[in-house]
Amino acid sequence: MQHQKLATIEDVAALAGVSIATVSRAINEPTKVAEETRRRVTEAVASTGYTTNAMARSLRMRRSNMILILAPDVGDPNFSNILVGLETEASKRGYGLLIGNTQNDASRETDYLRFISSNQADGLILFTGHLPFGFGVGQDENRLPPMVAVNEPVTAQDVPFVGVDNFEGARVAAEHLVSQGHRRIAFIGRSPGREVNRLREAGYRAALTGAGLAVDPRLIIDGDGTTESGRAAAELMFVRDALPTAFLCVNDATALGVIISLNARRYELPRQFSVMGFDDISFASFVTPSLTTMKQPRHKIGEAAMELLLSLLAGEKPKSREVLFRAELIVRNSVSPPGA
Repeated sequence: MQHQKLATIEDVAALAGVSIATVSRAINEPTKVAEETRRRVTEAVASTGYTTNAMARSLRMRRSNMILILAPDVGDPNFSNILVGLETEASKRGYGLLIGNTQNDASRETDYLRFISSNQADGLILFTGHLPFGFGVGQDENRLPPMVAVNEPVTAQDVPFVGVDNFEGARVAAEHLVSQGHRRIAFIGRSPGREVNRLREAGYRAALTGAGLAVDPRLIIDGDGTTESGRAAAELMFVRDALPTAFLCVNDATALGVIISLNARRYELPRQFSVMGFDDISFASFVTPSLTTMKQPRHKIGEAAMELLLSLLAGEKPKSREVLFRAELIVRNSVSPPGA
């Protein structure tokens, strides 16, 4: 019977008085379409029953409308805020999220990837800094699911990255310490195997070199980004007897460890030592002294990462393989001129 004929996108476009491309945008990217146009398309979709038909086609294409997120630690303060941005953008486009807490365990990653192989998830958001176990370097790109790296770049493969400009942020942080009169600035968190740490160390070095200051290797201490590594690094400084006047830490958790060590030794902060962090996680304003740091726009990072992944799923070629946001200098009480 004629009334059972499947509606097409052309039917919707004709009824709404718009182009087929506009109908597609109104359905898949509603925020990019004018409100009045979106209303006409929505009414036309409802009138023709096109939404139901589109859902049926989605099932035939084996699309799940789910995104798998692989994160090494869902307790990371950066993760939850980025997740809000990811979920906000995914929800706008009719997608849901699956979260895999890998705990840096290759077998866990393999287990979670069954969602991709069984078509229960369409794409990947990677917080891990590496390709999932089972996807090797040089593998046929057509076999790889659409994926975007967030927070930690994936250097082994050409995976699009969305995050903060780590080099520039660390450079601004170090320049702030230099502007306060510090000439002996330690960097806590050296880790050549982690791209974020490497970039932040490079920004620190660039700032010192730009200010005409020598980079003293005794003031660069390894660290894994934990509070304990910050505390241990500060203690090592006293053992080396090569003390700085300021500590630039790879992240806020490391800075907390440094502050704990210095407070335990009853130093007066920031008069005797200044401490600077990176990330501006929740506790940064509550520690004593409150932490001067570089703030990541985590919500925006999440939204941009999801938008980029969904464009890849739609078969669109990204304008850039890297989307970088500026970190914002947040001045609090942990930095002052030496002896001030």
